[in-house]
Amino acid sequence: QVQLVESGGGLVQPGGSLRLSCVASGEIFTIYDMDWYRQAPGKQREMVATSDHRGNTNYADSVRGRFTISRDNARNTLYLEMNNLNAEDTAVYRCHARVMTRRLLEDDYWGRGTPVTVSS
Repeated sequence: QVQLVESGGGLVQPGGSLRLSCVASGEIFTIYDMDWYRQAPGKQREMVATSDHRGNTNYADSVRGRFTISRDNARNTLYLEMNNLNAEDTAVYRCHARVMTRRLLEDDYWGRGTPVTVSS
């Protein structure tokens, strides 16, 4: 099995910054895509930023230029640097990973999420 654990969320004022982390552990052979999603109260889950194992990244239009996704493949860790936060960024942020396990089974895994609240 594979586990994803997010951290770094919290309460921040508008215009502030936060850095989220997601650590993957377990029977990992290799991680392909590793991404951040978010879900605000009463809204559908949306993609925030994606990264593949080649280092390619993609961002939602609403966060491009403010958020930066990065990963440390040696530590199986994904980061999301969030700057100039606003109230619309308030959501639970969840980590996703497409993983090949040591049993050579490929599957999708999700963390439980870390809440981010932007409020004055």
